[in-house]
Amino acid sequence: MAKIKTHSGAKKRFSLTKGGKVKRSQAYRRHILTKKSTKRKRALRKGIYASDANAPTIKKLIPYA
Repeated sequence: MAKIKTHSGAKKRFSLTKGGKVKRSQAYRRHILTKKSTKRKRALRKGIYASDANAPTIKKLIPYA
């Protein structure tokens, strides 16, 4: 059987934990940061897990992760 290609965009954005959860970075941290509070920006630095609804789709995009 042929190997499955990894989605280039997905491999840059998502990673899998040992437990099989999909880890991702948070949005709203790229630009227009002056109006956002320091507390809010600090909280956005932390990673977060992808939702249970989206996780199976993301796992298909990164089969060898």
